[in-house]
Amino acid sequence: MAEVKSHEFDRFAGKGAELYRIFVIYGPDRGLVSERAAVVAGKTGVSQDDPFAMLKLDISDLQGDPGRLLDEVNSLGLFGGSKLVWLRGAANEKPLLDAMQVLADGPPPANILIVEAGDLKKGSGLRKIAEPAKTIAVVPCYADDVKALNGLIDTELGSENLGITPAARQRLLELLGGDRVASRNEIRKLALYCRGKGMVEEENVDEIIGDASSVSADEAVDAILSGDLPALQRAIQKVLSSKTPVFLVLQSCLRQFQMLDLMKAEMEEKKLQTGQVMMTLGRHIHFKRKPIVEKALRTWNSAALARETERLQAAILMSRQKQALEPSIALHTLMATALQSSR
Repeated sequence: MAEVKSHEFDRFAGKGAELYRIFVIYGPDRGLVSERAAVVAGKTGVSQDDPFAMLKLDISDLQGDPGRLLDEVNSLGLFGGSKLVWLRGAANEKPLLDAMQVLADGPPPANILIVEAGDLKKGSGLRKIAEPAKTIAVVPCYADDVKALNGLIDTELGSENLGITPAARQRLLELLGGDRVASRNEIRKLALYCRGKGMVEEENVDEIIGDASSVSADEAVDAILSGDLPALQRAIQKVLSSKTPVFLVLQSCLRQFQMLDLMKAEMEEKKLQTGQVMMTLGRHIHFKRKPIVEKALRTWNSAALARETERLQAAILMSRQKQALEPSIALHTLMATALQSSR
């Protein structure tokens, strides 16, 4: 197995990627998955502007033609050389698993295959095939930790010759995470706002990125977990009246669901009760919020948590790509998640 740890990826992309022809890149951070897939694609040497050398597929393209992936990966290029097949939106679909099993058991294919997948649980079909295979590079992508976020801040601000004060850095860290693309876009927006200033101050972070106060964000998230639509509307109204981007509530909701997903997995793996996992992974939660989180752990199952996490991640990415539609995307997604809670 060639599993590339998060801190090893840059070195792998520079020197190790050329040793493989099949890559499975997965994780809960959809932005980071997409970003790393693009890096790997760039290292293959295949021209991404050449339609004869690059083929992008969605997992839905395999549903009516289950043999297509193997055909594409093993076909000869029209003008010679390797072709890049880039599959997106994968999970554990049968056409994909069947094709990956054949590829894992055989010699390296004629072409290069990149598979972008979502949050694959340990023991899931695609991981069971890819991880033991010596010919497949597996790249898990988890939400950025503080070290990774600090590196991202330094890289993006450094490109504009900007420094940042410790207070501003701490404030910025509180507003980032959950999705690499969203985090990078927020930092770039800050860098553009502060261009020419030399140093980013804490007030600059608040001016351009905004701040959903912990009370407002927690109120909205708690209303979502409780399935209380009137309470959610009141909390969102507070956020909007303070001229705070509702996107930040969306981001807070994602973090909460990622935490719930982690806690639920811990409960199932170690056969723990709700109270036990609250004493470990949930010990940092404010005592007033603990009953709401405990109830959510009892009522949400793992599959539903994974589904809502995917929905929130997709909404965050879309809101960053289409910022004019940010309020509508965020409100629609938050209301939909609250409705799922109420059910």
